[in-house]
Amino acid sequence: MVNFIWLGMIVFGIIVAGANGNIEAVTRAALDGADSAVKISISLIAIITFWLGIMKLAEEAGLVRALAWLARPVMRFLFPSVPKDHPAMGAIVMNLSANILGLGNAATPMGLIAMRELQKLNRGRDTASDAMCTFLALNTSCITLIPTTIIGIRLLYGSADPTEIVGPTIMATAFSMCVAVVVDRILRRLYSGRRW
Repeated sequence: MVNFIWLGMIVFGIIVAGANGNIEAVTRAALDGADSAVKISISLIAIITFWLGIMKLAEEAGLVRALAWLARPVMRFLFPSVPKDHPAMGAIVMNLSANILGLGNAATPMGLIAMRELQKLNRGRDTASDAMCTFLALNTSCITLIPTTIIGIRLLYGSADPTEIVGPTIMATAFSMCVAVVVDRILRRLYSGRRW
């Protein structure tokens, strides 16, 4: 659906530009946008690589297990169907940790591993399990304490205070995560008939 929306906006923009005699503006904007995207992507490689390295060191040093142990009460509440020592728990904790640090791109590999492990617990069914739905909700709405990628982009564009977004980011993402957990619980109860 989103692809059709983007396609519609692009086609509409080209039609309007052609009708106004500014078709060269579309070409210029496309080239400038592509140039800017490549420059930003290359500049962010250092930030993402640094935090991926930190995450790998944390995993090798056993910090992931320690973090999983500390987060066990919350994880048991959020994922009651996942055994406490299952590999999915470690992947979920790593994914959420990367999201908390504002590293959405770094969180993706761990998210894929978590979903694969959760699918093993799902016994090959074609529909998502409760744990998979909860993980998806948390992954997309996770609280962000340090929005490193956004701070990096603000630095690239010469922001006077690139970290001024930290407070509003924490508030907005904390609210979105609380809403995701509450809605997940409500929908679980409505559709599965289980007690909270």
